Amino acid sequence: MNIVSKKQYLENPCGTLSVPYWKANCTTVPDHMKILHHREFYPELLDKYFDEPYFRLQHHLQEVDSVSMPDGYSLYKATIPEFAEHINKCYKDVCLSVSELQSYIARRVYCPELWLAVKDINTGEIVATGIAELDEEIGEGVLEWIQVSKNYRRCGLGRYMVLDLLRRMKNTARFVTVSGQCCSPDKPEELYRKCGFIGNDVWHILREKR
Repeated sequence: MNIVSKKQYLENPCGTLSVPYWKANCTTVPDHMKILHHREFYPELLDKYFDEPYFRLQHHLQEVDSVSMPDGYSLYKATIPEFAEHINKCYKDVCLSVSELQSYIARRVYCPELWLAVKDINTGEIVATGIAELDEEIGEGVLEWIQVSKNYRRCGLGRYMVLDLLRRMKNTARFVTVSGQCCSPDKPEELYRKCGFIGNDVWHILREKR
């Protein structure tokens, strides 16, 4: 992946790179794949590539809405296997191994205070999890995994998770970024915008047709 200077990135994080700055420095794009900003995208590419567009938004942390835990739920100190199990339950096309999630702890952007899990007080079941990372070198917070169990959506848990993570980063990060699939049926972009994220950057993940 092309690396840009910190100054260039900070001028326009979501429009300059498809991933957070720290991740761009250790990411290699496979030969069969292209990653293009929408301004560089043209329809003829679809003759050769499958396209998966991702939105990328940012929050400037100047104002973070206050939020309370919805009634009947509480924070829970989950283990890494419990995080992995819940993440995998929330997505049809994700299979995150415990060892892969364990590797997050070795990253320089790891922050234990930004790993949150919420349980249903009545059942003891984990119903929402969220993981964020903090690049202190550049001042960027990153929402990495935000998910709510299917039967617990539209209860305010997603909003709570996002806003609580923003609050935890407010005094240490300059801004926070997040990305997600534009065509996801769960419409995560709507949640992030309701929580104060802004921007119109879209990145196309193009995989060569075989």
